[in-house]
Amino acid sequence: MAESAAASRLLDTLQLAERPRPRAVARWPHAHWLAVGTVCLGAFLGQLTASVTSLVFPALEGHFDASFAAVEWVSLAYLLVLVALLAPVGRLSDLIGRKTVYLGGFAVFAAASLGAGLAGNLGVLIACRAVQAVGGAMMQANSVALVARGVPERAMRTALGVQAAAQALGLALGPTLGGLLVAHASWRWAFWVNVPIGVLGMLAGWFLLPCTFPDGRCPARTPRDREGRFDLAGLLLLAGASTALLLALSAASGLPLPGPAVAALLAASAAATLALVRQERRADRPIVPPGLVNTPGIRAGLLVALIGYLLLFCPLVLEPVVLAGRGATATAAGAAITALPAAFALAATVGGALLPRRWSDAARCRCGALTAAAGLLLLAALPAPGPWTTALPLLLTGYGLGLLLPANNALVMRAIPAQSSAVGGGLVNMVRSLGTAFGTALPVLAVHQAGAAAGGRAVLLLLAGVAVLAARLCKG
Repeated sequence: MAESAAASRLLDTLQLAERPRPRAVARWPHAHWLAVGTVCLGAFLGQLTASVTSLVFPALEGHFDASFAAVEWVSLAYLLVLVALLAPVGRLSDLIGRKTVYLGGFAVFAAASLGAGLAGNLGVLIACRAVQAVGGAMMQANSVALVARGVPERAMRTALGVQAAAQALGLALGPTLGGLLVAHASWRWAFWVNVPIGVLGMLAGWFLLPCTFPDGRCPARTPRDREGRFDLAGLLLLAGASTALLLALSAASGLPLPGPAVAALLAASAAATLALVRQERRADRPIVPPGLVNTPGIRAGLLVALIGYLLLFCPLVLEPVVLAGRGATATAAGAAITALPAAFALAATVGGALLPRRWSDAARCRCGALTAAAGLLLLAALPAPGPWTTALPLLLTGYGLGLLLPANNALVMRAIPAQSSAVGGGLVNMVRSLGTAFGTALPVLAVHQAGAAAGGRAVLLLLAGVAVLAARLCKG
């Protein structure tokens, strides 16, 4: 009882931090686009960090005199914490307000970025990246929900497309920016560049984001259902399952772990997943609500989101290796690869206008998946593509994904009850991160086993088949 009372007092204290927008902002008819712009800052920051970090690996190896396997934990630590926390942070956000948690995410992310840039050894840098992922989870778990619940129904698809475009912009700028910072400044600036963006996000969110309590008001205290305890067991099982799985994927991608250890990790991940399913069925406040995941439309939409990010990240990891093997310069390869996120951004914002207006989100989702499949098949069919011949299929693939993902997000968020929107948004972002993990591990494994040319072609054909599967899953 004392523990429950203390938790209730903590929630009430946290709710005091959420304040309404200035009246002039709230009364403006287009104020929801200011909120979308604020969410786009977080979306841009998250993807910029993901794409910048991989560019500093060589510099980190030299600076800390560490192996690539050790340096890889700079990304792995971030991804492990992010996947583990997205769903529970979404659950917490539904209790204390999405605006509160979202602004806190900017603060944690900026502070951890500052610490990462100041790190004196690799262990401190990895620890700062783990803390940075806490802030990233606080932002990502709320981004889709803030957009979906903060704009009129008629503008939801467009708003989600703008958010996806901000992610694509961060993804596209990251390699170029990371290369420039490492070449002309220091690897530390690849982390410090996040600090001013984080401060700007906090200020913008404080003034431009509406309150996000379930009743839509901003009182000092909002009555809540306090029954049931926080699902700590579910959190630990989710963290264990995702950590074991991602460690096994990393081993398959080159992390030096013995075979029995990899088998044990896969077994542990499967056992933790089964235990998580049982735990969530009996928990008062489940981290991953079975009622949400078991809803056919939501379940299919989450799988499509995972596939979409698998299709997005696989070519970004694969094609630089393939092009380098054919003698392309890093500059030419980078320009060619940028075609994918650039087309993604274009399609996510204005590409849907080229489709018939009467088409539903499900039809747009199917069209995007099949367009991406066509681009991947074309890329696999090219006998010996150079940078510029590679760019055209990547444009087609990116354009298809830019149609697929915003439409799928809209389908998922419409199916999720308003009171669980942050949990639903956290689940969407969690499967995105898992898609990113698979998209990073799969091409490295294929190239390691079969070489850049043969392994790359096999991966592209597999991805085309997966894209067709995504088209079959898109249902309104």
